[in-house]
Amino acid sequence: MKRAIISDVHGNFEALSAVMEDIRAQDVDDIFCLGDVVGYGPNPCECLDTVMKLDLCILGNHDQAAIFDPDGFNPVALRAIYWTRERLDRTEGNSTAVNRRWDFLGELPRLHNEGERLFVHGSPRDPTNEYVFPEHVYDQRKMEVLFRRVEKYCFQGHTHIPGVFVENGDFVAPEECDYRYELGNAKLMVNVGSVGQPRDSDPRACYLILNDDSIEFRRIDYPVEETISKIYAVAELENMLGDRLRDGR
Repeated sequence: MKRAIISDVHGNFEALSAVMEDIRAQDVDDIFCLGDVVGYGPNPCECLDTVMKLDLCILGNHDQAAIFDPDGFNPVALRAIYWTRERLDRTEGNSTAVNRRWDFLGELPRLHNEGERLFVHGSPRDPTNEYVFPEHVYDQRKMEVLFRRVEKYCFQGHTHIPGVFVENGDFVAPEECDYRYELGNAKLMVNVGSVGQPRDSDPRACYLILNDDSIEFRRIDYPVEETISKIYAVAELENMLGDRLRDGR
């Protein structure tokens, strides 16, 4: 079975469109999204309409914040999520589409469990909100607690930093394994990276192909300046949300 896994689209329709085009060329069996379809970016409706057609989508913290009161958001993220709410509420003559998007967000599961494979947005302990950064490999207690909740493989997003956490304490970045990692008997937590807002100093969109015995990180170019221009045009979205797309930060 061959599966594409995307995450953290964040309203970046140009990046999502480029990734979906690449996925179509990979002959996958299904496509999963690990959440944060909205937030930060200028095209939440278009991104939702695309993701709604996928096989599975998990609830992300920005998706949750669009529905409920945001918790722990910085002022930039908070302002962006309030604008996102307003954008999702605009009927523009199509109240059915508005209701369909809100219903979709409201029904997203917090996790998806396939036995040996767990799919979350944040972590195995807190599927929606907990961050697992590469430097957390030095927090042995945290890693032990997280891996106890993993049957074999956990796929996650949230940090926007792709790579593989190995139970023995290592973190392997995609470039360190030539963007391909063989699956074996070791427990793994795999961050699939971000489609719409990479933060590993690589501005290209990132997603994952999951095969039976390996994973492949794919980096996709997209017209980033087009997305940046859209962000600049929205007063409620801070310019820095566009600026950091150039550097993948």
